[in-house]
Amino acid sequence: MPLDRLFDYHNVDASPHDIGRRVQVPFGRTRATGIITGFTEASDVPDAQVKPIGPVDRTLPPIPADVIDTVRFAAIYYQHPFGAALFSALPPAVAAAVLARTPRPQAWALTAQGRARQAAPAGRPAPKQQALLDRLAAAPVVTEASLHPADGRDPALAGLLRRFAEAGWIEPASDAAQHAQDADAAAAQPDAGFSLSAGQAAAIAALYDNLGTFGVHLLFGVTGSGKTTVYARTMEQVLAQGRQVLMLVPEINLTPQLGAALAGDLHGARIVVLHSGLPAAERARRWLAAADGSADVVVGTRLAAFTPMPRLGLVVVDEEHDASFKQEEGLRYHARDVLVWRARSRGIPVVLGSATPVLETLHNAQSGRYRLLRLDERPTGPMPSIEIIDLRRYPRVAAHKPEPSEPLLKALAAQIDRGEQGLVLINRRGYSPVLRCNGCGWAAGCNRCSARLVLHQRQRTLRCHHCGQSQRPPQFCPTCGNPDLTALGLGTERLEETLARLLPGARLLRVDRDTVRSAAAWEAARERIRRREVDLLVGTQMLAKGHDFPRLTLVGVIDGDQALYSSDFRAPERLFALLTQVAGRAGRADLPGRVMIETSIPQHPLFEALARHDYARFAGQLLDERRQMRLPPFSSQAILRADAVALADAIEFLAAAASLAAGLDPAVTVYDPVPALLVRRAGRERAQLLVQSSHRGRFQRFLAAWRQALSAQRVSKVHWILDVDPLEL
Repeated sequence: MPLDRLFDYHNVDASPHDIGRRVQVPFGRTRATGIITGFTEASDVPDAQVKPIGPVDRTLPPIPADVIDTVRFAAIYYQHPFGAALFSALPPAVAAAVLARTPRPQAWALTAQGRARQAAPAGRPAPKQQALLDRLAAAPVVTEASLHPADGRDPALAGLLRRFAEAGWIEPASDAAQHAQDADAAAAQPDAGFSLSAGQAAAIAALYDNLGTFGVHLLFGVTGSGKTTVYARTMEQVLAQGRQVLMLVPEINLTPQLGAALAGDLHGARIVVLHSGLPAAERARRWLAAADGSADVVVGTRLAAFTPMPRLGLVVVDEEHDASFKQEEGLRYHARDVLVWRARSRGIPVVLGSATPVLETLHNAQSGRYRLLRLDERPTGPMPSIEIIDLRRYPRVAAHKPEPSEPLLKALAAQIDRGEQGLVLINRRGYSPVLRCNGCGWAAGCNRCSARLVLHQRQRTLRCHHCGQSQRPPQFCPTCGNPDLTALGLGTERLEETLARLLPGARLLRVDRDTVRSAAAWEAARERIRRREVDLLVGTQMLAKGHDFPRLTLVGVIDGDQALYSSDFRAPERLFALLTQVAGRAGRADLPGRVMIETSIPQHPLFEALARHDYARFAGQLLDERRQMRLPPFSSQAILRADAVALADAIEFLAAAASLAAGLDPAVTVYDPVPALLVRRAGRERAQLLVQSSHRGRFQRFLAAWRQALSAQRVSKVHWILDVDPLEL
């Protein structure tokens, strides 16, 4: 059951083979679905109170023992109820047994009748129907996602496809057909066919030698160094041994591109993609394909970490530094660390790939716990040049009319004239982060959060990016009545508008969560980029991660130093990773790349190291600072987070929690309760309490005892959660 304890039931017809299967059980006055986790000869519950189990569901494969053990480890380590953790590891449709509905096809192919209709339409065809038939005829298999427009979903598309199918013009494409098309697309990529570099060959040989045994291998390679090739060659060997591969990526939008690239190398392998954006029934179908062993490779986001794979032989975590691998609600696990534990229990290797590994991973490699494999050069050409633009020499005209610096604008214009593509990054959505009154200084704020409302000009809304509340911008200042309201600062929407004005004729495409809300929209955007219908990309960090645009030669970064003003000690490390990732989009093959980063503090060590492409040295400096301050990886941390209607109630609860913690272990430092950085969110006041220790084993025992003591408290006004190894302070 998804609760903080296990429940005993009398066995009726279950056997040890049913461990991991769902079962109907009486629970109070109702019936509920549980999961069998084991058998016992006796129960602590009086025999008269132990109820018999109901029917066991044997229509699905059971959750294998290694997944149950992995979930149990995660529940213990991250201080979460085991039952709740076990159910959260299942796709919703599997947990709820909602599998009867046939999943809607994800890809389509024209039939012979459909091709005849497309080539010689009878009468006057409807323009939209003919356009869709033409799109479907452009390739043997067309994914439904690619048929949607770049700026959202076409509500009429599903109906048209249904009518085409009823008319016999199209049919669902099989997975095999999709993979064949993916392989063709991957083979057409311009970097196909390059021979292995010395670093790639050495890494592949090292991984070959360690297949079948546990070990964590850090593939530390610069952007564009061919880490995916190393993954693919290693996967080939694993698949040849009859084993499966699990690969994690940080973003939903990366899964189709990576799946296509792998399909080009792993001929004949069945590759399935898992992420939360799939329809529930389709996600369950793919999960079952992995569980019954018919899928050879699973590519997924963090939720794929618990996927059952009976023949699992290799785990790969790409971009292992990415914070999205940490779940921030429910079971607050880190998928990378959970998979390292799972691989150890299975006796198989793990490959962690990154150009900027987190300091914890790098420290493990330097101390010998992980094996370090280096890829220090691009096999397809030189690293991009990185130029730091000192904004003190090119001051902004005014906060109400921000523009990119003169050198960046000139470089963008020249790049467009050459017929190449450019990318401008600003990690801030919306038009402007502040709407201010020029009379009294009032600024639009969210009444449910301690945050400003962001102006979204095209939607004519002020929106909170924390709770989602939105409202119309006022025509007059609500405080003094002044109509002189000014938008201050720059977001992606305003940057797009500004560049369209300063670079007339340039074809711009904005990519952020406002314009690309689905995998379909992203696939349509990528198609426009591939067809060279876009000169200049404008967007957030969505553009920075792992995308390959062969004609993109120039990257510009606006406000590249904002993260350095954060109070989070991980901010410099994360900023270096972001800038490295976006810089890696520039230049491939015969087109050299150029990166221009705007900053008001060019003397910062981060920018000096970035210009030299020397993350290792910068990370070494950060590790020295962490060692002196006893911060992770030289200590373990957890945060007790509390929220209530009134801040005083949250602080009072945390003060009592601190008193409970104080006498449990002198090796644990208990800090004072403090308000959260964003105190109010969605109408709740938030506070937190940090605990820290240099002794990991003792710290885990402390957390278990502390959580047990906290759970025994009667708290009605406060909601609390214990976050182990937090990434946000």
